Amino acid sequence: MVAPAQRKPGIFGIRNVQDLTTETHESGHELKRSVGALQLTAMGVGAIIGTGIFVVIGQGAGIAGPAVILSFVLAALACSFSALSYAELASSIPVSGSAYTYSYATMGELVAWIIGWDLILEYGVSVAAVAVGWGGNVNAFLSAAFGYTLPDAISTSPSDGGVFNLPAVFIVLAITFLLVRGTRESAGANLVMVIVKLAVLTFFIIIALVNFSSNNLTPFMPNGFHSVTAAAAVIFFAYIGFDAVSTGSEEARNPAKDLPWAVIGSLLICTVFYILTAVGALGIATPSQMEGSDAPLATALDEGAGISWAAWILALGALIAITSVVLVIFYGQTRIFFAMSRDGLLPERLADVHPRFGTPAKLTVGLGILIALLAAFVPLGEIVKLVNIGTLFAFVLVNIGVIVLRRTRPDMPRPYRVPFSPVFPLLGVAAAIYLMTDLPLATWIRFVIWLAVGLVIYALYGYRHSRLRHDLGPAPVEPADPPERP
Repeated sequence: MVAPAQRKPGIFGIRNVQDLTTETHESGHELKRSVGALQLTAMGVGAIIGTGIFVVIGQGAGIAGPAVILSFVLAALACSFSALSYAELASSIPVSGSAYTYSYATMGELVAWIIGWDLILEYGVSVAAVAVGWGGNVNAFLSAAFGYTLPDAISTSPSDGGVFNLPAVFIVLAITFLLVRGTRESAGANLVMVIVKLAVLTFFIIIALVNFSSNNLTPFMPNGFHSVTAAAAVIFFAYIGFDAVSTGSEEARNPAKDLPWAVIGSLLICTVFYILTAVGALGIATPSQMEGSDAPLATALDEGAGISWAAWILALGALIAITSVVLVIFYGQTRIFFAMSRDGLLPERLADVHPRFGTPAKLTVGLGILIALLAAFVPLGEIVKLVNIGTLFAFVLVNIGVIVLRRTRPDMPRPYRVPFSPVFPLLGVAAAIYLMTDLPLATWIRFVIWLAVGLVIYALYGYRHSRLRHDLGPAPVEPADPPERP
């Protein structure tokens, strides 16, 4: 129930943190607390290390030259401000929904709906797009290992000359089955995949350092320092994914302790691997060799170090890396949808938890079918850019949420606190807005259209069925003034 002190009817009504936490124990809507710090950290690494390091390093090297190593450091620094804010809110409000829930507790229902609607698009499109990329890497692995590729008719969408993308459909439905079975099982599978892909990156780093040539690092910064920041803007997106950890707040065994470790730890682990990979790649190949390559690490080994036999190992690593990205991002999608449904902004029946598996099974299956259809038939090239603007928008609100909650609830227990607040959260806001301004106008227009559609749905359904407003009941009747004595 909504505490009387927090009753703020209207579109800017705020959910009480205690109410949000209490509702996680409601019968039929209670998720199992089944994952610890290790699994949560692996989820963060699983979501971050995907196509980014296997592809974007070539683009960055083309812009900044060997100084792309510094670009990785700058991008990690820019991300770290938002990661610290996520860590504070995730440990203080251990409820599913991530930025949606944090916004509901700090800036009100309308802002929460906007960011929730934004995250539905971001995560849903991400899963479909990464699934399509998974299909492409299946062919890359089959070609490198066996010299065989799947026919275009069953491996590409109609817009690319095929009939439907069978590998993309397969991976989405397989992940759907795994997520329905249980969060602990899903987290365990993800942990195995994370170990394998870190092993593949370690293999690359060792091979590269053995064949390292310092001559490749000269000149170190051929295009000036501005190229380092420009490359950092490109590389920034290789770090996105740590926010998915916070969507699992409600299933963490010890959220106050485990979530800050997982959010910050996964970002640190990925930063170390990214920098070592960049140093190794630039030590065996020139930026011009990697620039423009769809598989710059394999190109570095092949053309730089002359080790072509390792290509299939990197292709296998990329395939496994992308699988874990699909798993974690899809998991985040279901938990955000779950939180919005439980709050009544979407049909509440979707938040029913399976009595045996302890997961939102109906919701997961429904989303799995929709995303599989999206991945099979829809061209995603331009839509994918919406993922970037959606993620950055979420970063802005999470950082602002920390500042707002510090002022409105200064006494609230905070197992983890962002240091130097509000300076660090404001730096997180500035970094996100700076990167948003770099996105094309067409992306902004599509983003605004999507939000406008969301506002219409909110007006027609969410506002009327909101649990916050429903729990208020009829407005209390003011007692009549006593009659005056004659």
